[in-house]
Amino acid sequence: MPVLDAAQLQEILTSSFPDSDVPRVEQVLEDEVTLVADTAAWMAILAQIGPVLLAVTTSLHIDFLRKPEITDLVARAKMLKLGRKLAVVEVSLFSLGHDQLVAKAQVTYAIPTKKTEGESQ
Repeated sequence: MPVLDAAQLQEILTSSFPDSDVPRVEQVLEDEVTLVADTAAWMAILAQIGPVLLAVTTSLHIDFLRKPEITDLVARAKMLKLGRKLAVVEVSLFSLGHDQLVAKAQVTYAIPTKKTEGESQ
């Protein structure tokens, strides 16, 4: 069950990158986030674990399957595995308004360990 909705994820993007034209979070479902950008994997993870901004990419593999249409790309990120230390997300990219898959990526993120009370930094 997501702990952050589309509006909350949008606020994280906007506040994290205040001088940028950030992508728009289109939708948050049970285990999937849709938006226009390659930040889809990050948003899918934050939707599940909350605003843990230090989650970082450890691996990204992408296969380009066909030439996209001349329009925005839509990325659908689906959580494959959410563990305590790693999250694995599958990202499907489509041309806006088209059903044919343009690219497919698998992204792994490292999730920082939560400090327990009294633990030194």
